Amino acid sequence: MIIARRLSTKACRLVRVLGIETSCDDTAAAVVTGDGLLVSETNRHQHSVHAAYGGIVPGLAAVHHQANLPLVLRETLQRASLSIGDIDAVAVTRGPGMAASLGVGVAAAKALAAVHGLPLIGVHHMEAHALMARMGREDVVQFPFLCVLVSGGHTMTLVAHDVNSYTTIGSTRDDSVGEAFDKVARDLGLPWPDTQDGGGLGPALEQIALRGDALRFPLPVPMDKSTSALSPDFSFSGLKTHVRRMREAGAFDPLVAQDQADVAAAFQRAAVAHLRKKTALACRHARAMGVNITCLVASGGVASNAAVREALADVAAKEGVPLECPPPRLCTDNGVMIAWAGVERLRRGLLDPYTFDFIQRWPLDTLKEMPYPARVSSFDL
Repeated sequence: MIIARRLSTKACRLVRVLGIETSCDDTAAAVVTGDGLLVSETNRHQHSVHAAYGGIVPGLAAVHHQANLPLVLRETLQRASLSIGDIDAVAVTRGPGMAASLGVGVAAAKALAAVHGLPLIGVHHMEAHALMARMGREDVVQFPFLCVLVSGGHTMTLVAHDVNSYTTIGSTRDDSVGEAFDKVARDLGLPWPDTQDGGGLGPALEQIALRGDALRFPLPVPMDKSTSALSPDFSFSGLKTHVRRMREAGAFDPLVAQDQADVAAAFQRAAVAHLRKKTALACRHARAMGVNITCLVASGGVASNAAVREALADVAAKEGVPLECPPPRLCTDNGVMIAWAGVERLRRGLLDPYTFDFIQRWPLDTLKEMPYPARVSSFDL
């Protein structure tokens, strides 16, 4: 167990946390201070590795994490002009994610922390996304807030009561919104750019949709004309399948640029309308729970989409609260969010033993039920 002593506010600000992220196909690390200063970061993408397969291959991702992570850690520390001896704690994505990929990061973090006697913090990937908007802005993004997490693996609305305490309001019944964006982009024949800065094929679809006529191919908004319209849950599978059936029926030609753009625009319009309605419903549910939210936070890779941000800003305005988002480049998976979540959890003494393991499937609601045998009021520098 880590021996603890109470830190002054000044000491808390000077803390440096190393964050490690390997939940999917990005090998990332960052150093963040207790007052929200980003000291350095490194992110190695694997787009060229997986592009030929039309999606991420878990085994290949893990192999490349093993090759990339030592170099990513060294580069991150070098950019910060620090050594591991200058780091005060190590945070790592514990889950959810791909098992083999998570294992690489967790093993490295445990080894670093154990050898150097540092506090170890296992981070829930979705909590890290939810807290990202608070980095250096805790006075603006205060608890409780409503968070919309939209990414390639997750789509949900939740109330963030505090660090380590969340209540899920709505979640996807099938595909995540990011997965739907990716699959529609593949049906349209859009390429996966090697230089893309995270986010799958979604940014490619967003860009081509700017040149499209969203009204040429009217697409139904999911869950819009049934009793399920009153549910806060999401569903994107039907919308994705509708586009595929249009292609199979010859309604559009994926080799024709204008057809690509028009279908992309129509799909994005319907998907964003669905997100808007379900987020508004989530706000209503939060009020019914007696929660007075301070703001609406949007995070996850799809939160970098301009149309999504515009729609959520409209929802927030109607609710009388601000919309808060991380910078677009920090919406996708990155080491910065893991390091910052580590700072937030470290402040509350939420430390983990060196014996902990990754959790591949991990509902965010259950986070507060996890045992913390090393829980302390602060830690020993």
